[in-house]
Amino acid sequence: MAAAGSVFLRARGRTLTAFRPDAEYQWKGPFYFIQGADPQFGLMKAWTHGDTNNGDDEWGEEIKLAEQAVQAINKLKPKPKFFVLCGDLVHGMPGIRAVFSGHYHRNAGGSYKGLEMVVSSAIGCQLGQDTHGLRVVVVTEEKVVHRYYSLTELGSHGIEKELLDLLAKQK
Repeated sequence: MAAAGSVFLRARGRTLTAFRPDAEYQWKGPFYFIQGADPQFGLMKAWTHGDTNNGDDEWGEEIKLAEQAVQAINKLKPKPKFFVLCGDLVHGMPGIRAVFSGHYHRNAGGSYKGLEMVVSSAIGCQLGQDTHGLRVVVVTEEKVVHRYYSLTELGSHGIEKELLDLLAKQK
């Protein structure tokens, strides 16, 4: 659990208090931020083996470097205004079957050569006919199954039996 006063507790009522419009509207002076790029978990082993299409099953070295980056940033004084991470987060993962995203504010998707693209509608403003909701994604060794639930439905009925049964089979 985040300690009181941490950035994780500042986001309340759809507002991140670290960036209040009234406080940020006028120029207050110079600041800095940190930009990181391409942790690309899995690439280091693939690259050292000379086969960037395979070998992405080990992430240990990249995880250590990502942790080192966070530790270095946390030691900085003064603290940066924010941190943004760009580029490739992962080099690849064996058996990717679906990619999940949002930002379209409606449910959408499709598939191409066995890869499913799933776009989940918004918790907030709806730009289509979907209700405010969340997508539950169950991952088993054999498949990825997902369902979009309205906030009301999920809150009052929970996850449907079919998805719960998939989880029970894995134990």
